[in-house]
Amino acid sequence: MRRSSYVDAEGGAVALPTQVSPPQVAVSDVAPSAVVGADVVAIPVLPGPDGPTLGPGAAELLDELDADLFGLLDAFSVTGAVGEVVEHPVLDTTGLSNPDLRVLLLVGVGDGTPDDLRRAGATLARRTRGRLSVATSLAALCDDAGIRALVEGLVLGSYEFHWRSDGPSTQPVGRVVLAGLVGADDRRDVVRRALAVAGAGWRARTLALVPSNVKNPVWLAEQASEAATAAGLQVKVWDEKALAADGFGGILGVGQGSDNPPRLVRLDYTPKRGGRKAPHVVLVGKGITFDTGGLSIKPRDNMMTMKRDMTGAGVVLAVMAALADVDCPVRVTGLLPLAENSVGARSTRPGDVLTHFGGRTTEVTNTDAEGRLVLADALAYAVAELEPDVLVDIATLTGAMKTSLGQKTGGFFATDDALAATLRTASLASGEPLWRMPLVADYEERISSKVADADNAGGGPGAITAALFLQHFTGGLPWAHLDVASVGDSPVDEYEYSKGATGFGARVLLYWLEQREPLAGVQG
Repeated sequence: MRRSSYVDAEGGAVALPTQVSPPQVAVSDVAPSAVVGADVVAIPVLPGPDGPTLGPGAAELLDELDADLFGLLDAFSVTGAVGEVVEHPVLDTTGLSNPDLRVLLLVGVGDGTPDDLRRAGATLARRTRGRLSVATSLAALCDDAGIRALVEGLVLGSYEFHWRSDGPSTQPVGRVVLAGLVGADDRRDVVRRALAVAGAGWRARTLALVPSNVKNPVWLAEQASEAATAAGLQVKVWDEKALAADGFGGILGVGQGSDNPPRLVRLDYTPKRGGRKAPHVVLVGKGITFDTGGLSIKPRDNMMTMKRDMTGAGVVLAVMAALADVDCPVRVTGLLPLAENSVGARSTRPGDVLTHFGGRTTEVTNTDAEGRLVLADALAYAVAELEPDVLVDIATLTGAMKTSLGQKTGGFFATDDALAATLRTASLASGEPLWRMPLVADYEERISSKVADADNAGGGPGAITAALFLQHFTGGLPWAHLDVASVGDSPVDEYEYSKGATGFGARVLLYWLEQREPLAGVQG
């Protein structure tokens, strides 16, 4: 992410610290030991019934190195499981094809599934932080799906966000060469797509981690506009006056207690083929740039991660910016309803009634159930103005989803079985698993209100009642609602995830939207 600035409360420009950049990734058909300039060579270790074996690239190394690599595996009780790494220093480079070689890594790849390879790539990235260049034959084991997963792991496992006066604590490895690839030139497009998808995850994480004294709705709208210009997207931004004129009462109601005014951003992508005749998908991302809970204020501990309550909007922004890079064949519009849910003299009160875009009304009985209020406006606008074939929203919406699914699986609801199946398949392929939840109409009575069309806080089961609330704004269109509150934040560094915001959802949506017929079977 490039260096940018914002204006603080005193009117002075403050720089956003320069962040680390992902590693460069190249492909080569030569053996990893022959990649000149690489100070690290990484060789895969595979489990087997008679013990672990060394993968591609090992034979060439054994011809050059005076090292007992199999004895090394025995000494460290290596099994070949994902996450295992054995390091062997190279002290004598006499006679080596690559005189720059300093370290040999033996990296477990498990069963070699895409998930295993994604994790192996992330493990390698973490182990080689600060290095100049790595040559690895891990990709020589892979089909195209495995190469994509490996590259995604290499990039996302390198991620770091910082706000230190002396710079980041570590730097990612500068360059990774996927060596020993047969037909390396034919794999460049696979690597390109993987870098685009991983880059979207990287961008979504960064946006979620920017502190909220910088990241207010105006700033995030500016980031969206800059990304749109770079990606060739059309962009439209509503300020608070335009929101009022057009009747976006949900966005205004949530944002009115803050000194930072709300925004709505629209981003439009048109594919190279099909143009305006192509099917149309609308993505909506919840963009609460900080969530205090409003007058229904959160406890302190519950507020600590709320700078990332705009994860949905960050994911949609990142996906929109990457659509051309994955050759998405359908039209896509991204809507980012942005507001800061704060406490002030003008904050929405429990018992207030808001009128959404299109006229539907909501009694606000809990100001901390604010995400659905801004999503509702954007969904209603999409139905009335955009004529989409499919609606998908994504949000860190309910703590109930985390209670249901823990922190490794996201939840989603869908009104169309084909759409649900496609999203589920894309989620498994991308390494961001989603589990379909039941959209149970029996709980409709819990979101009823005596004074308005609906109550925004229907109570338990919380994820279901939130989804039922949103369904009323979808106009009967095929719709999926991704509630990623369960996976929006990682408690620890683990494989491709770093502790903190995950950007979960960017990979799922891109794996879905890059398909040749992402809406196949969907009943419009």
